[in-house]
Amino acid sequence: MRTTDPLVYDAHAHGLAGDGTTNDQPALTALVDTLGAAFAADGRPRTIHCPPGAYSIQDEGIRWRNGVSLTGSGPAATRFLLSNPRKPTSPTPLAYFTARDHNAGRDNHIADCTFAHFEIDGSGVTLPAYDVNAKGLFLQYVLRGRFHDLYIHDTGATGFGCDFLQDTVVDDVLAVHCGRLNNGEEMGGAGIGIGIGGWGDTERLTITSCTTVGNGTNGIFVELQKRRWTPPRGIRIIGCHAQANRFGISDWGADGLIVSACTMTGNHQAGYDVSALGTSSVAGRGGIVTGCVIDGNIWDGVAIGNTPGPYTVDGNRISRNGRYGYWQHSLGPSGLQDRADALGVARLPGNSAHPAADVAITGNDIWGNALDGIFIDSPVLDACIAGNRLRGNGRQAAPEAHGGGATTSYTRLSLHDTTADWPPGGHTGKMVAAGAQQAIVVANTATELFLAPVRPGAATAWPEGTPPHGTRFRLPDSPEARAGITLAAAADTPTVRDNRAWDRQVPRTQTHGLRITGAGSCGSGRIHDNDLEGNAVAAVAFDTAPAGGSWHHNLGLADRQPIS
Repeated sequence: MRTTDPLVYDAHAHGLAGDGTTNDQPALTALVDTLGAAFAADGRPRTIHCPPGAYSIQDEGIRWRNGVSLTGSGPAATRFLLSNPRKPTSPTPLAYFTARDHNAGRDNHIADCTFAHFEIDGSGVTLPAYDVNAKGLFLQYVLRGRFHDLYIHDTGATGFGCDFLQDTVVDDVLAVHCGRLNNGEEMGGAGIGIGIGGWGDTERLTITSCTTVGNGTNGIFVELQKRRWTPPRGIRIIGCHAQANRFGISDWGADGLIVSACTMTGNHQAGYDVSALGTSSVAGRGGIVTGCVIDGNIWDGVAIGNTPGPYTVDGNRISRNGRYGYWQHSLGPSGLQDRADALGVARLPGNSAHPAADVAITGNDIWGNALDGIFIDSPVLDACIAGNRLRGNGRQAAPEAHGGGATTSYTRLSLHDTTADWPPGGHTGKMVAAGAQQAIVVANTATELFLAPVRPGAATAWPEGTPPHGTRFRLPDSPEARAGITLAAAADTPTVRDNRAWDRQVPRTQTHGLRITGAGSCGSGRIHDNDLEGNAVAAVAFDTAPAGGSWHHNLGLADRQPIS
């Protein structure tokens, strides 16, 4: 691109070769330093434009400067190739400016910078061990930043790993197979990972129209960086797509995060995740998830835990997930540990004793999930479950099965038994044991199990290699009860109204409309105007009788439920 704008600098005219071989790092560093000094002198931002080409950035990233922008001619046209051939321990991000290395902070920030229209290829960075700094972009304390039309892929750690973004827009970023050095037991390694809290109680950040696929941990996450900081308001994630990551979109410490019109599909643990697994062990609160499609995730559709509340999940399609549609959980010493164990997280928060207050699960279409539609597995206070349609859940209904020998064969992502006669979909979400190995079933036909990769980006379901043909296998039994709504923890003064929970499948697999388990309770509930008819076993199952409250006009029950 030729330009007469005196504040736009052609990279080729300032020593960058863009030939894919020459190390352009020194020339780009010199140009950034020169333009940064010019901005400091006159306050006029400058732009470096890189025409089509492959720009090799070797052995060290570029220390970025205030008031300097970097643009290209579009992903695939302008490419930055990251590598470290002479410094094998150097993580080599394209651009970095951090609190640790540069004393970045509110009074020493990067302002008025745009990064747009180029590709970052991190596949050339090799390291002896996982390093969280092996990012594509690693900038902290950015003011009025613009990140647009970027393709970031194959970085060792997080692709877009920028923290503390004030008055900033992240738009049209495609992040694919980032976190490739993460072995599944490390934190970090997301497509888009943003640390929050450094600017105080408000950080005005919009993430829009971004796509994240096959990243090591989160597709997109925001994470409070220090426990003593106030969870900030002002963050929005709009119209994004997260697929085949460990978690789709995660809230690890914001206040009032808005997530709308997003799709979260095929993620390994949850489509949407709220928990205290982040650096500060602080979960999000006050968030709103609305108008999203949360479908086909290997474990749960929406998983919310450790939050003090409130949280609102409204008007979403939550379907065909491998466990629960919605799971209210607690990660901690007294709570469920399976997700933390899967991530290798030893340090867990201890706030599981406090109920989540004012959680609202309203107006969602929740169907075809392998276990319960809504499963309340940790204490809640004043929860509202209203206006939801819960149909055809509990598809994990197949009984225990085993086999092996001449009729059994294996591939990297499947198990085939010619003598089986399994109900289609009946083993979804189960762990199949084959010899000493285990894999997760994502779907099944009458004779074949389809298996999830062992981690995002992996080509196999088997951590120790494909089992030999004939290896004995075993599938566990399915849970006896799989309801539309299950209260498996203390629910104090909940409102459950205007829900319809039913099943028209042949055969039906959603056993009950509403269930209270032996570990659950419903105290002083307002349970009104629900339609609980048409399930496989009964309208309700109360292992613990409800106590107090009012029950009226619930189809499938007497007009007033007897209260213990």
